[in-house]
Order: sequence, then C-alpha cells, then structure tokens
Amino acid sequence: MTTTIPAPPVTRTAKKPARLTHRRKNPARRSTPLTIAMLAALAYFLLPLCWLLIASTKSTQDLFNSFGLWFSDAPQLLTNIKETFTQDDGVFVRWLLNTVIYAGVSAVGAALLAAAAGYGFAKFRFRGDGAAFNLVLGAVMVPTTALAIPTYLLFAQAGLANTPWAIILPSLVNPFGLYLMRVYAADSVPDSILEAARIDGAGEARIFFRIALRLMAPGVVTVLLFTLVATWNNYFLPLIMLNDPDLYPITVGLASWAAQAQNGGAGASSDMLALVVTGSLLSIVPLVVAFLMLQRYWQSGLATGGVKQ
Repeated sequence: MTTTIPAPPVTRTAKKPARLTHRRKNPARRSTPLTIAMLAALAYFLLPLCWLLIASTKSTQDLFNSFGLWFSDAPQLLTNIKETFTQDDGVFVRWLLNTVIYAGVSAVGAALLAAAAGYGFAKFRFRGDGAAFNLVLGAVMVPTTALAIPTYLLFAQAGLANTPWAIILPSLVNPFGLYLMRVYAADSVPDSILEAARIDGAGEARIFFRIALRLMAPGVVTVLLFTLVATWNNYFLPLIMLNDPDLYPITVGLASWAAQAQNGGAGASSDMLALVVTGSLLSIVPLVVAFLMLQRYWQSGLATGGVKQ
C-alpha cells in the first residue's frame, strides 16, 4: 500500500509594488491671467521710477517737448545734479541733511519705543493691559493728518514750533509699530529664556537689551523702515510746523521750488522745474540704499521662522 505525502500548501505572498526611485517633477504651471496681473503690477511700480530717472536728464523745455519715457537729444543729468546742489546757495544740501536727521532719529526712536512697549504688552501682565492695548488698536485707525492741527497747537504752546523737535517727537509715536512688535515679541521671545535669565540674576532692562531686543531684530528693522519712509515722505506735518526754509525737509523744500517755478517768484530760473525733478530723484536714493542694507535682517527673520526646533 502506497502512501502519498501531501504537498505543502502554497502560500501566496502579496506582491509589493516596486518603489519609484525617481519622481517625475511636474512642470511649472503657468497662469496667463496671473502673469498679466504681475506684469501690470510691475509696470505700475516701475514706470514712475523710469519716468523720474529719464526726466532727470532733461531740461525744462525737453520735459514738455519730448516723449516722457525716452531721453532727449541732449541729456544733461550731471548738469541738473550740479545745479540742484548749487541752487539758492546750496540749500538742497541743508534740506537733505535735515531730512536725514528727522527720519533717522525718528526711525530709531520709534523702533526702540515700539519694541519696548510691544515686549511689555507681550511678556508682562498688569491691571488694564487689555484696555490699554485696545486703545493702541484704536489709535491705529486715526489718520495722522487729523492730528496735525492739534499737534501744532500743542507744540506752539510748548514753544517747540518751528524747531526740529516739532517733526521728531510726533514721529516717535507709532501705534501700528507697537502692535506689530507686540505680536512679534509674543512669538519670537520664548518665556523659558526669560525665566532662565531671571534665575541667573539678570535685571529686566538687561534682559530686554541683551536678549529680547536681539531676538526681535527683524521686527525692529521692519518698524524702523516703516517709520523711516513715513517720516522721509512726510509733507503735511513739516508744512504746518516749520516756517524757516533752513529747517525744511526735502518734501517741503522741493514743493517751494515747484511753487517758484509755477509763479516765477524770486530766485526762480528757467530750469527750476528740471531741478525739482532731479531733486526728487536724489531724494529717493538714500531710501533705496537703506532698504538694500537692511533687507538681510528681513531675510534672516524669515529663515529663522521657517526652521523647526
């Protein structure tokens, strides 16, 4: 009698899908409406600058007789720059220096005050802190032009009208900068670092200047640049606060030159309008330099925020 040995059961193993060693990169998708919108935005921002650069190479006659977005037959940029700096005994240099002082002091002071106040709102709790912060948010909605006349009356009674302080002191108050620094300090300054510094015996002032201020550097630079641009381009406040031409910033000074060019007043020349255009070009150069020098702090802040710890 023969016995048959049963064959072992066949086990079926699930076939694993082969792993893709190479992933195909999807080609970049292009959106025609989005491209058109970006080109329109680019033209909106760059065309005025191109016109200003080209117009600075023209005389007053060429400004009206030639195409606005192309150079004239006889460009005279260097001549316009020289005449701008020498017009009215070089008063443009004084206006430029005044603007640098007003904007520089105001930007640094406003950034430090906003950083200190925002840090205080973010890391300390005191009675009425919510109501005080809501008051700051309400101040953001108040336009600065609405406060110009009351500010002038206040400074006139204090004897500070027609002085540099009439421009610097109002520019130090920046409710939006305080709000921005409060939000930034809440996220960028860990409470554990502050507690460790307090345990080591560091005072609150030392903690703020040695630790918190460095961690909030990108936010401080943001407020500094916003205040710098706002004070540099401020026209209405200096117009009502100052009556001495030697204290004018660039905005008010160039406006006075433009008024002389239109009315043919004392000191007006045939190329006064060309000098106003050239002065406008020269006035934006320091702002461009400031942005190029300080943009690395923004980039470092974005890179720090994108790294998970």
